[in-house]
Amino acid sequence: MHYDLLLKLIAAHFLSDFFLQTSGWVEARNKRHFLASQLYIHGLVTVVTVIILCGTSLWLVGIILGISHIVVDGAKSYMKQNTFFFLTDQALHLILITMCWAFYTGANLNLQILKDLYQNSELWLYLCAVLFLTAPSGLLVELLTTRWRVQLSKLKTGSTSLEKAGMLIGILERLLIFFLVIIGKFEAVGLLIAAKSLLRFNEKDRPEEKTEYLLVGTLISVALALATGFLVTNIHFIN
Repeated sequence: MHYDLLLKLIAAHFLSDFFLQTSGWVEARNKRHFLASQLYIHGLVTVVTVIILCGTSLWLVGIILGISHIVVDGAKSYMKQNTFFFLTDQALHLILITMCWAFYTGANLNLQILKDLYQNSELWLYLCAVLFLTAPSGLLVELLTTRWRVQLSKLKTGSTSLEKAGMLIGILERLLIFFLVIIGKFEAVGLLIAAKSLLRFNEKDRPEEKTEYLLVGTLISVALALATGFLVTNIHFIN
């Protein structure tokens, strides 16, 4: 299926987009948009990188991907420079790369594989578990700790924290624990919890009430992740 060629095209994209494109080029593109000469130089670099990694026979693919970089990156320069548009930009590039690879190699998309994945109960089980451990679990932890958060808000601790950082930390923590339970690395779960404890609870000036509040939230979050992991690993579907 020429998967090596697909990987080379992806490697060429990463090289041209992140290693061979300077920050000055990006700043110029964001300021002058399609009038920036650096945008077109970047497109040319993409063409050359594809040809070097994949061979001269793919010159047309290189040109197509070079033009796509100019169009997509030029359009992105009008947007806010945030995570959403960065991921959208990268997704568009990867989709175009895959399409070029499929047309060049004559690869056909096996719809039966997609159908089997769509009807795979275990896949949906894991997906539901991952979704539950993100926003729903975060809301549940928030609701379960409301009474202590209200008490804590009455205390003038003078401490500050990054906006929604705790929520993101909790989501990543639950997903990591879930993954470690799935692969049976329980010792790594203990190491993760110990490392977080050292980071979050090793502050001498922190009020005892806040430490207790963080501990309760952490234990609830960890318990949800462990329970979800054990539940998923012990559910067996009967076909």
